[in-house]
Amino acid sequence: MTAPILFYIIISILVLSYIVDLVMSYLNARHAKKPIPALLNDVYTEQEYLRSQDYKITKDLFDTYTATFSLLLTLAFFFLDGFSILDQWARTFTDSSIGVALIFFGAIMLASDLLNTPFEYYSTFVIEEKFGFNKMNRTTFFLDKLKGWVMGIIIGGGLLALIIWIYEATQNLFWIYAWGVITLFSVVMNMFYARFIVPIFNKQTPLEEGNLRNQIEAYASKVGFSLTHIFVIDGSKRSTKANAYFSGLGHEKRITLYDTLINDLEETEIVAVLAHEVGHYKRKHIITNLLLSIVVTGITLWLFSLCLAQPIIAQAVGVETPSFHVGMVVFGILYAPISAVTGFFMNALSRKHEYEADQYAAETYEAESLISSLKKLSKNSLSNLTPHPLYVQLNYSHPTLLQRVVHLRKGI
Repeated sequence: MTAPILFYIIISILVLSYIVDLVMSYLNARHAKKPIPALLNDVYTEQEYLRSQDYKITKDLFDTYTATFSLLLTLAFFFLDGFSILDQWARTFTDSSIGVALIFFGAIMLASDLLNTPFEYYSTFVIEEKFGFNKMNRTTFFLDKLKGWVMGIIIGGGLLALIIWIYEATQNLFWIYAWGVITLFSVVMNMFYARFIVPIFNKQTPLEEGNLRNQIEAYASKVGFSLTHIFVIDGSKRSTKANAYFSGLGHEKRITLYDTLINDLEETEIVAVLAHEVGHYKRKHIITNLLLSIVVTGITLWLFSLCLAQPIIAQAVGVETPSFHVGMVVFGILYAPISAVTGFFMNALSRKHEYEADQYAAETYEAESLISSLKKLSKNSLSNLTPHPLYVQLNYSHPTLLQRVVHLRKGI
């Protein structure tokens, strides 16, 4: 294979990915016009349903514009030898391969984020504002950006520098050592993300004493779930949309409830949502996902190590000097079809886990409260109740609301 052929393979992957997303979005939009299933007739009033359709159309159109802009910009960068120019520019600052890589990726990430900021701003302060979701002020928006940059430099830059150093020290075996480093990083982040990273962006406070906490603790005691960390996060500072999640391992495990969730749901519904999250832990979904992620990372790094040894990888994008950072960019694009396949199976597994967590909540607490909570959460976020089945298979990590309700009612 020659470098020009590989170049056009890369371009084909980018264009094909865009076309697939566009077609799936079109099919999903058409399917969304189907009548709401009888089991979900109580989710929306007629006016609310029309509003949900308007929200979806607006979001889809905006996402199409954004994706088109991104594709055209990316293609222009490729055809104008952007990687070669950027690589040469980075080398004017330092001879260190680590330094060149950090400047190279730093410039790409900063430029990409700056170009995307107007789109994010419009999405937040025009679209989300129009439909009553946005609660973020402009100061918080830009502070989040600044914090994200700092986190990217410290964590992302530090991890990248370490992996390149490992590559230079071990060459062909680098993927094994890098795998170990990334695995350790993943475990640490899984355990301590909520304790150390979340507070940078959100305020977390222990759930106050009262009837809700008593009900949660009574449920946890009933199912033998050691729960000492129940936190409320100020999600309402950014959006009206509600959520809850389980995080951490061992003594660091915690349940986090959005304040919007507490405001939107009855106490029995909140406990039902929490029972679902406990179900993920009890069914060992957290560990399963972590282990699978580690395995996939190992395979990816091994394939990456094979690509790095090929000079054609850099030459395909006009860079004559093979380097870790250029190889990483090209491999990321070439790996996209494989990533889509693994993502398909990971989504399928995730939906299976959601069914299992729902079933656990139904068996140990109450199915009807979980069903009513899911309906309220869908209503309050103007969710699409009739997505295209293929779109669900490719993109949804959770079953649709209808699928979850049908599954729960079978167990009642």
